[in-house]
Amino acid sequence: MKVVSVILARGGSKGIPRKNIINLDGHPLIWYTINASQKSEVHETWISTDNDEIAKIATDSGALVLRRPPNLATDTSQSEESLLHFADNVDFDILVFIQPTSPLLCHYHINQGLDMMDNHSSVFSAYKEHWQPRWNKENILGIEVSHPLEWNPNQRPRRQDVEETYVENGAFYITTRESLLKSKLRYSGNTGILEMTQQESFQIDTYNDLELIKKLL
Repeated sequence: MKVVSVILARGGSKGIPRKNIINLDGHPLIWYTINASQKSEVHETWISTDNDEIAKIATDSGALVLRRPPNLATDTSQSEESLLHFADNVDFDILVFIQPTSPLLCHYHINQGLDMMDNHSSVFSAYKEHWQPRWNKENILGIEVSHPLEWNPNQRPRRQDVEETYVENGAFYITTRESLLKSKLRYSGNTGILEMTQQESFQIDTYNDLELIKKLL
């Protein structure tokens, strides 16, 4: 079984310009997930990109590069489109889709996810969340009105009585070629969850995130 990973890293970024290669503790951001993949049981680590600078950093880091067409690297492009483009151009049996904004992802997380594929058709990483009373707000005729989300204030549950849930952290998704081509989704069928801690699940989207992550590395 050939296992490969792909990191989707386009050049454009709205929140942080050049985010995927911004310096983080002496390394480009994408280096961390490349390193995690290369230390794992993955056979090949690929970068799918439309950007020359990202491609060079990937090659210098020992990764393979698939050039992505511009129409698959826009602000509105879906990751699944790029995954299918990757499947059309690279041979694999199992695909590990890694997002470059998760620098605390470690090789053993990937290996644990791959082990789960013995009993699942797909696996994704997530963290466990305890129940919290959530609300939303809406404007009705100029008046701001708040509503509880999926719970009744008249029957407020105790936190320990509510089942814990899992939140996708976006660090990685694992699927088979067959499942990807059939469903055209990053996961499908009998899907397993690889639990990571909330700290390990940290994602970089803003400059504040960058400052916080420096304290965790």
